[in-house]
Amino acid sequence: MDDENKNIDQKDKELDKNAMAVPPEEFTGIHLNQPKQNSVGFPALASAMGHAFKYMSPVPALKTMFRVNQKGGFDCPGCAWPDPDDDRSPFGEYCENGMKAIAEEATNKSIDRFFFEKNSVQKMSEWSDFEIGKKGRLKEPMVIFEDETHYSPISWNEAFNLIAEELNGLDSPNEALFYTSGRTSNEAAFLYQLFAREYGTNNLPDCSNMCHESSGQGLSQTLGIGKGSVTLEDLHKSELILVIGQNPGTNHPRMLSALEKCKENGGQVVSVNPLPEAGLIKFTNPQRPLKMVSGGSELCDLHLPIRINQDVSLFKALMALMWEAEKKNPGAVFDHDFIKEYTSGYEDLLEDIKSYDYSALLQQTGLSDKDVRALAQMIIEKKKIIICWAMGLTQHENSVDNIKEVVNILLLKGSIGKEGAGTCPVRGHSNVQGDRTMGIWEAPKAAFLDKLDTVFGIKSPREHGYPVVDAINAMHKGQAKVFFAMGGNFISATPDTSYTAEALRNTNLTVHVSTKLNRSHLVHGKTGLILPCLGRTENDLQVSGEQFVTVENSMGIVHSSQGVLKPVSYDLMSEPAIVGNLAKITLAGKTKINWQEMVDNYDLIRDAIEQVIPGFENYNERVREPGGFYLPNGARTRKFSTESGKANFSVLPRRPWTLGEKEFLMMTIRSHDQYNTTIYGLDDRYRGIINERRVVLINDNDIQKLNLNAGDVVNIKSVFNGVERFANKFILVSYPIPEGCIATYFPEANTLVPIDQFARGSKTPASKSVLVTIAKQND
Repeated sequence: MDDENKNIDQKDKELDKNAMAVPPEEFTGIHLNQPKQNSVGFPALASAMGHAFKYMSPVPALKTMFRVNQKGGFDCPGCAWPDPDDDRSPFGEYCENGMKAIAEEATNKSIDRFFFEKNSVQKMSEWSDFEIGKKGRLKEPMVIFEDETHYSPISWNEAFNLIAEELNGLDSPNEALFYTSGRTSNEAAFLYQLFAREYGTNNLPDCSNMCHESSGQGLSQTLGIGKGSVTLEDLHKSELILVIGQNPGTNHPRMLSALEKCKENGGQVVSVNPLPEAGLIKFTNPQRPLKMVSGGSELCDLHLPIRINQDVSLFKALMALMWEAEKKNPGAVFDHDFIKEYTSGYEDLLEDIKSYDYSALLQQTGLSDKDVRALAQMIIEKKKIIICWAMGLTQHENSVDNIKEVVNILLLKGSIGKEGAGTCPVRGHSNVQGDRTMGIWEAPKAAFLDKLDTVFGIKSPREHGYPVVDAINAMHKGQAKVFFAMGGNFISATPDTSYTAEALRNTNLTVHVSTKLNRSHLVHGKTGLILPCLGRTENDLQVSGEQFVTVENSMGIVHSSQGVLKPVSYDLMSEPAIVGNLAKITLAGKTKINWQEMVDNYDLIRDAIEQVIPGFENYNERVREPGGFYLPNGARTRKFSTESGKANFSVLPRRPWTLGEKEFLMMTIRSHDQYNTTIYGLDDRYRGIINERRVVLINDNDIQKLNLNAGDVVNIKSVFNGVERFANKFILVSYPIPEGCIATYFPEANTLVPIDQFARGSKTPASKSVLVTIAKQND
């Protein structure tokens, strides 16, 4: 290390302790275009190729393009959208953002000890998230100790011993937190939860807590399974697909081809979302040359620009209109045979529907009577209906109610458990659903723990652990002292950024298993460790030979994933190897499990999964079949694992629309150059926002009411339970969003999301229902 870095004074050390947890308040030079009315096509193809060949060498780029999402290939590290059951496209089974994710992971840039010698934590924290992410792949384990300003190298064995010493020195296993990101494979997730439970805790918070936990709770209570019920083929054969609170053109682009097939088969597609999104307006399929030449396919038959979090009001208004039609023609709207045989609670719901004031509900939605009646008529006429949704339904205080209302409508129509009909929560990260199946859950069922104990001869704890919000609070209070993250970028994914940063810094040890540098590495405990792991694209060679892992997609299909590239460094470990080696050292002399044999041969992990988790019979044999296999799904076959043994209707409270003068309801969203917390670039091409992320999308009428102008620089303030939170220096962008609503990108606006505002029943942060005010900067 040079003299300049050796002689950092105490002032610099204090700066390092307060490294920036939020992206810097700097503009990058905004340029605005008209929002796009067409998606994918040649621009997306050019963008995908541009990222691939800019950040990857030509041979790896081409190799990954034709192996990603192919049978026998590797699973895209992006979203969890399913692959076709039949033959895959010869033009490639990836989307623009999928290729961006691959280029991010398989970049030809890398960083090692010399990079960290030159760059202090404080200096790196002043970079944007885009700059941090583009530095390259991590090549070796790194550590930073209390009062140090720079990370330095550490051997794997030293790192494992450091973690083991800290874990074994805790007063209780419940002072440790084991967080999981959704990209973790089934094999790694199973070993991870097994280690945590043999160690003695159920503190297994995960990214599901922040996204689809509300879906899991709402679906489990009504249908008996926390997963969607449809297959990809069902979308093709549906008569009506509702896409609610979701932007598939950016977040799940390959979903657009399923919507296109639905349309070509005579189905209709409706979008319900505060923002119009290009992906649901028109889609030019790059796998179909004639579509590329002709300009693509119209997708949406109807768009309903609903106010933020007024979905319950819309669902109730729709049911009121459905009931009016049912009274006029009994049996023509509601599926009474299905209701009688398979459901519970219909009479209670019907009494509630009779009390609805349609006009009042309509007023709360901010929608036109014409549009709501048009959607109601579609639902009335169709018998095969699918409702898809994402974070627009799941990140509110009443999110569990949102999901239950979705189920109410489908149950009234008998649109559960038949071809072309059902629930479709569209998951984010590529194995987030599989991780939960593997037991990554702070509130595991007793039957799972009993089986785990029987198979491995351990005694798992029964006390429930902390979900994400409670985990942050526990760290803040000093009740959790070790934070271990299997992937992810925790500080940028969580609410209330400043509060979460204080919580992380309050720990004795933070550990991050990562492929690349991210902001979470810069907000560390007294000691911080970065453990570099293999990526999805890379070969995984263990003692018994080359390994593959498995994942579960959004529709419950389990399939293999095997990397095709040489690892960026010989000093990387796979995630299963990291967990197995840590478990061996931490539980030395106490463990009843042969961790090493499972690390040496992942088939043995899958054998163990087969013994513990229903639906994985003949796991190793079936997962080697091209395309994998479907897990059992009771809702798909009308076998509802609820207490009543039937699908449950729900009577739910109304959601009022109440805003004070100059108040707004803010939702955080992604840009098109972003996946979760990973920033691929600075453009939101479809929305016409170029080279800038610090923006507020706001209705032009609201700009005028505030006596402001588009382009003005403003500060945003939220107040919840008496606590003020601020996010400064954002540019107003006039956009077609309902009055009283605004949209901002995360993680820039996460600092406004209160830690104590979350969904009832799931504790999912209410990142899409933040009450804020706006003031011109320097006013």
